Amino acid sequence: MRVAVVCPYSLSVPGGVQGQVLGLAGALRALGHDADVLGPSDGSAQPGVVSLGRSIALPANGSVAPVALGPATALRTLHALRHGSYDVVHLHEPLVPGPCLTAVSCTRAPMVGTFHAAGTSASYRWAGVVLARVAGRLGLRCAVSAEAAALAARYLGGDYDVVPNGVELARFAGVEPSPTQRPTVVFIGRHEPRKGLAVLLAALSGLPADVEVWVVGDGPETERLQKRSAGDDRVRWLGRLDDHELVARLAGADVLCAPSLRGESFGMVLVEAMAAGTAVVASDLPGYAAVARADHEAVLVPAGDAEALGSALRRVLFEPDLAASLVAAGAARALELSTDRMAERYLERYETVVRQRRGR
Repeated sequence: MRVAVVCPYSLSVPGGVQGQVLGLAGALRALGHDADVLGPSDGSAQPGVVSLGRSIALPANGSVAPVALGPATALRTLHALRHGSYDVVHLHEPLVPGPCLTAVSCTRAPMVGTFHAAGTSASYRWAGVVLARVAGRLGLRCAVSAEAAALAARYLGGDYDVVPNGVELARFAGVEPSPTQRPTVVFIGRHEPRKGLAVLLAALSGLPADVEVWVVGDGPETERLQKRSAGDDRVRWLGRLDDHELVARLAGADVLCAPSLRGESFGMVLVEAMAAGTAVVASDLPGYAAVARADHEAVLVPAGDAEALGSALRRVLFEPDLAASLVAAGAARALELSTDRMAERYLERYETVVRQRRGR
């Protein structure tokens, strides 16, 4: 089967949707299918990626979305789809302006759309009636979680198959964990209010002096939060890391802390920690609870509660039996949520839309 997997966000910028698109395409190829990734790209050529132009950064859902807009991008998208002779076009965030919205509006191939966003959506709120009509062109609608399905259904109507995101287990095989001298917590994410890094820093007042915290990433809050934690030698600001070092840090830490406040449709960073053999403490958000059961694959705490977060981190860091049980359950959960399983689930849906088209 020939599949076009279309991404609205720059494939040169790390991100949840981009990671899923690239991982899915790789898993499809490993299963013997032809899979091209179509999307914006700002760096050097990537194998298996058809670049549709450079991106610009626009604010979205409390973060920044690197999207490609304009007639040139639309023409490149149409050209790639026309000449690719694809059996199925799989659109991730199919209503985001740029390649995806162009494709869903114009292509005649069978289409599957996957909705990732959860929480709120200004575009759905202001243009839901128009976007609902465009979404009607999709042969099948999927969502990465029940939260994402609920948001899309609220504004667009329709039915949604929940197909969880997947983790590339091969990324974690054979990686040497970063060495640690002290009990270590790692935070991975963009430094913006909704990711809750400020809550983690507040929780440090309840943690012992021998704990170390690795902060990975950057963002608009980095400078302010660095000043806030100045003088606390437990906090190490690591900035952006390449994938190999990120995985090594994740595997080397004792606990991943994901203290997000809102807007998480799927806890991908939690699944990555499970694949790395690292225990998880996270906010009790629907998108996270769909991935990790409380006190089974993770310890979940009320979002924004620094005292509860600190208490949970102390438990996992200093109760070895609890940490071991979380790691074991997490490893099993990561197998369930691998990119290979995700690809198999989507192949079933591709076959469904192809049969539907033939039946017409």
